[in-house]
Amino acid sequence: MTHSDRLFARISVPLISGVVFGLGLLISGMNNPGKIRGFLDILGAWQPQLIAVMIPAVIIFGLAFRYSRTLKAPWLHDIFHMPSLNGISLRLLAGATLFGIGWGLIGLCPGPVLVDLASFQWPVYGFLIAMIAGNRLAHHLIGPAK
Repeated sequence: MTHSDRLFARISVPLISGVVFGLGLLISGMNNPGKIRGFLDILGAWQPQLIAVMIPAVIIFGLAFRYSRTLKAPWLHDIFHMPSLNGISLRLLAGATLFGIGWGLIGLCPGPVLVDLASFQWPVYGFLIAMIAGNRLAHHLIGPAK
C-alpha cells in the first residue's frame, strides 16, 4: 500500500464508519430522546425495545474486539491506542454518575447529538454547547484523565 493509499484509507475508513454508525443510530431510533427516556424508565412505562439494538451491538463489538486482540497492530495505524486507566476510581464513578444524570434528564448522549446536528433543531445545538462547556469546565477544574 502506498503512502497516499494509506492516507486515503485513514481518512475514508473513519468517515465511512461514522456514517454507518450514524445510520444505525437513526434507523434504531437511538437518537430519539423519548425512546431513550422510555428505555431508562425501568420503574415506570418501560420501553425495552432498545435491548434489541444494544445486545447485537455488544456482541458484534465483542467479536471485533476479540479479533483485534489477535493483531499486532491495527490495519491502518502503527499501534493500538489502549486506555492506560484500567481501574474503577472515584473520578470514573463521579463522571459516570453525571453522564447518567444528564442522559436520564434529556435522553441524549454525544453520538446521537452529533447525528442530530443535521436536524437543525436548536435544542440539539444547545445540548452540544452545554456538553462542550461541561467538558471544558471539568478539564479546567480537574484536569485531563491520565
